[in-house]
Amino acid sequence: MFMGMDATLKELTSLVKEVNPDARRRGTFFDFAIVYPDPRTPTYRLRDIGTTCCGRKTADDSVTLAAKKFQIGDYLDIAIAPPRGGGGGGGPPPNRNRRPY
Repeated sequence: MFMGMDATLKELTSLVKEVNPDARRRGTFFDFAIVYPDPRTPTYRLRDIGTTCCGRKTADDSVTLAAKKFQIGDYLDIAIAPPRGGGGGGGPPPNRNRRPY
């Protein structure tokens, strides 16, 4: 389903939860980043654009892809972090940039 550049991070979170049952747990965090080609070198760059949380409102819920300058040809990286012990979350995971690359 194509949502367009006006899709919010909360809407994208809902799409992920539709296809990934484990991501539906309350307190699950979704860290969004845009991966885009670097025009000066033959590499890609990653830019964090926001975080949402299952079952909780966040300041980034209404952020749109267009507002973060997402362009056709870019990739969207979504890091899903399960709730920490107790299931309630309690805040984003301590190392927000935990991508292994």
